Amino acid sequence: MEIRGERECTACGTQWSYYETGSVTCPACGNVRSVATEDERREHTDGTATLTLDDAVAAAGRDDYRTAAREARDTVRDYTHERGFVRGGELRDLDTTILAAWELRYVAAAFARAFDHSEAEAYYFVALLRGAPAGERPDASDVPDSMRAARGNGYADAVADYRTDVRRFLDTDPERPAANDLLASLDDHIRRIHALDGDVSPATADRLVDAARAVGRYARDGDEADVVAAREAIDDLKNG
Repeated sequence: MEIRGERECTACGTQWSYYETGSVTCPACGNVRSVATEDERREHTDGTATLTLDDAVAAAGRDDYRTAAREARDTVRDYTHERGFVRGGELRDLDTTILAAWELRYVAAAFARAFDHSEAEAYYFVALLRGAPAGERPDASDVPDSMRAARGNGYADAVADYRTDVRRFLDTDPERPAANDLLASLDDHIRRIHALDGDVSPATADRLVDAARAVGRYARDGDEADVVAAREAIDDLKNG
């Protein structure tokens, strides 16, 4: 949505940026009435959520993986719902924390349903729980075959959200001639991965992310080198 994000409190005169706080409440006095200090409305889709998984990590430390999974599932669902990629009119990167959160949504759902897990699956789940808040994810080679659909679906969902926000950004920014074809190609591969229920190699999921990031850089900066990088990544997806 487009909003006027620079605010001034009508009670105490404090100025703040809604783009940074995500709140209409004055950070100084708690008053909820404010006025805009700028005329321009800017596209803004990103919230201020942080990813905290301490309770899930603690449950996993007790080998209570089902409780850990339920805790993580609820937390990452809320986090991914609040997160976006346009803040105050600026297109942000497809960051590693949102990728880890989306992957964890699918992993946690699988662990919440099942009673038994292999040692490799448990190690992968715990590594993802511990690393996700800092954007750290297990390497592609460490993803068990039974869990690769979680990474495939998670990354496809993250890229789908990113693609939507790139389009929003382009609707308000200078035209990028190659953008429509690149976004259409991304959409084709998102659909293909979902049609396979995410069952693609982790390397393929990584290439989808690489392509999306290159498209985002092109949308933001207009650099033709990023068009080349995006097309190369998309060609790799076609051949993968």
